[in-house]
Amino acid sequence: MHHTRTRASALPRRFLRRPPNLAVALAIQLIGVIDAHGAGQPTLQEVVVHSSTSQDLLGVADTASEGTVTAAQLARRPLLRPAEALETVPGMIVTQHSGDGKANQYFLRGFNLDHGSDFATSVMGMPINMRTHAHGQGYMDLNFLIPELIQGIAYRKGPYAAEDGDFATTGSARIDYKRKLPHTFVDLSLGQHNYQRLLVAGSTHLDNDLNILAAGEFMGYDGPWSQPENLSKRNGVLRISRGTAQEGFALTAMSYSADWTATEHVPERAITAGEIGRYGSLYPNDGGHTRRSSLSGEWATRDQYSATRAQLYYVDYQLNLFSSPSGYMNGLGGDQHEQADDRHLQGGELRHTRYFGPEWLDSELSVGLQVRQDHIASVGLYQTENRARTSTVRADRVREDSTAFYLETRQQWLPWLRSTAALRRDEISARVTPLGGDYNGENGGKVSAGQTSPKLGLVFGPFQLLGQTEFYANWGHGFHSNDARGATTRINPNDGSATTPVPLIVKAKGSEIGMRAAPLPGWNTSLSLWQMDLASELVFVGDEGITEPKGASRRHGLEWANYLTPAPGVIVDADLALSHARFKTPTADGDRVPNAIPLTASLGATYDPGGPWSGGLRLRYLGSYALDESGDHRSHPFLTSNLKLAYRYDKRTQFSLDILNLFNRHANDIEYWGSACTRQESSSGTCGSGIDGRLVHPLEPRTVRVGVRMYF
Repeated sequence: MHHTRTRASALPRRFLRRPPNLAVALAIQLIGVIDAHGAGQPTLQEVVVHSSTSQDLLGVADTASEGTVTAAQLARRPLLRPAEALETVPGMIVTQHSGDGKANQYFLRGFNLDHGSDFATSVMGMPINMRTHAHGQGYMDLNFLIPELIQGIAYRKGPYAAEDGDFATTGSARIDYKRKLPHTFVDLSLGQHNYQRLLVAGSTHLDNDLNILAAGEFMGYDGPWSQPENLSKRNGVLRISRGTAQEGFALTAMSYSADWTATEHVPERAITAGEIGRYGSLYPNDGGHTRRSSLSGEWATRDQYSATRAQLYYVDYQLNLFSSPSGYMNGLGGDQHEQADDRHLQGGELRHTRYFGPEWLDSELSVGLQVRQDHIASVGLYQTENRARTSTVRADRVREDSTAFYLETRQQWLPWLRSTAALRRDEISARVTPLGGDYNGENGGKVSAGQTSPKLGLVFGPFQLLGQTEFYANWGHGFHSNDARGATTRINPNDGSATTPVPLIVKAKGSEIGMRAAPLPGWNTSLSLWQMDLASELVFVGDEGITEPKGASRRHGLEWANYLTPAPGVIVDADLALSHARFKTPTADGDRVPNAIPLTASLGATYDPGGPWSGGLRLRYLGSYALDESGDHRSHPFLTSNLKLAYRYDKRTQFSLDILNLFNRHANDIEYWGSACTRQESSSGTCGSGIDGRLVHPLEPRTVRVGVRMYF
């Protein structure tokens, strides 16, 4: 990816859209209109290779660790799952420990982000992280993404940007969709394990400079699992726009739903003992159903002296997730439970930037306001057998509101010195109303919290050193919110014992120094040293309905990212990330932060000179990480490889071949250390209160997928 972020006249870039509960069929029917409106003979998308000076490549950035990813960089990237588009963020790892309808597991900067607790992501201005979620705080489900529609990903590391609030401790990513496509196309892919995917997409230009984009996606997949996944995914997008993200508007409607059967992580001993196969499941019929419909809009305008951007969104969301992570610890009936979440959220942002001339040091002053409301009709935890509810552990109704106001200013003090200073104020309030559960009636109530977050950045350069070089120093405060139920719970909903509420806001403080350089034409490199203090690792455990205390932590690390274009049509990116994570106060077992990956590395290359052949190869390495506080139990390091090849048969037809896990590496997508029981252990009476051991979810074996794309 391109590790620079060029501010278009320092103009903020944002996107608005609007999503309702559109049927995918509507999007597909529109393709006919789009095609009829299209002009001329279809041709392949033009491949443009830009030549630039070192200064052009260096661009403008506020930190050494921020960057952008373009659609061209994603086009030839082999992906197993849609959320792997985020692996374009240097150091980010995306895995899965359950079925493909569930949010992925994310890792970055020594954080086990779980399903998104400390990394904030938005899609066309809509926040994806869910507060007070049934499965986990900050739940970030990106399975609705259609990678072919992504226009770009703007990412930042650390809590240094004024726009970034809740969950943006390790960083943030802003994903924008395209406003138009060169041509209508139909893409059909088939592969092993009953993989099927159909994507129909196109756009047309109307009078009054309006563009309409529509897309429909259908996907099915069983996976290599002994219990077929039966994944069924339906996805639709309709977007009306005019102009650009800097000057124009866009309205976007999206609708997504998925059903699946999951194979959860299992005790490794069950595989080695032969009780189940490598891709076997302990419990039948885990999995779930989810849906997400949204309506959003964005508007932006600018002139010589100012820029204004406004966004609004509405999201309707539901999840019913059935899991049995502990197997048969509670008997032969199994430990399956359901986590249910039914909500809608709405909000928006207004930002205004004023530009001052040279007599005012080319200063910029930005003022922003962000609001969000989560109306959670029901968020609950239920004991189930074969997806039938047998009892209620806890159920609640929650309303959570937040408001944020920020000021940000930039000054060019000297030709080689500029600064960014910001102040952000967040206020969050919640009301939790118990709806059910034997011991949940005394919980609930109102809770509120606020935080003022100062942020400061300095940029020195550019200097004519290593071609052209800039140096950066950044410092700032951030936070992630805790589950509102954890902040209002006084009685353990499992057994009625007393428990202590946790803070609604957890403070984070980060600092970073770094450099970016363009040593040679076609080579952009960045190096950053960072540190992060988190006031508490408190986590609301959705599997139990309680909060688990983990204590304060400190992390530091180094990241080195490189982006090279050694020849026309060739892009190479190489990233290395090192991190060190420890609890400030050791527990009785030790001070290691479980599942904090200390070393990741990736190497990727794409080739597309505009001829008939193109492709991409990606290598990813995960180092061994501690599974518990002692560090005595560690994961196994591994290297994976993915390959994508494409052949343009003619102007209308393109064939593709994806080989995922190219060398059929036997490894685990994720490893934990915890208690569980197999069916045999439970029936033989050797289970007790659970047996500690390694819990694993195997990496999928080598998988081949072929595709054909037809342009119209």
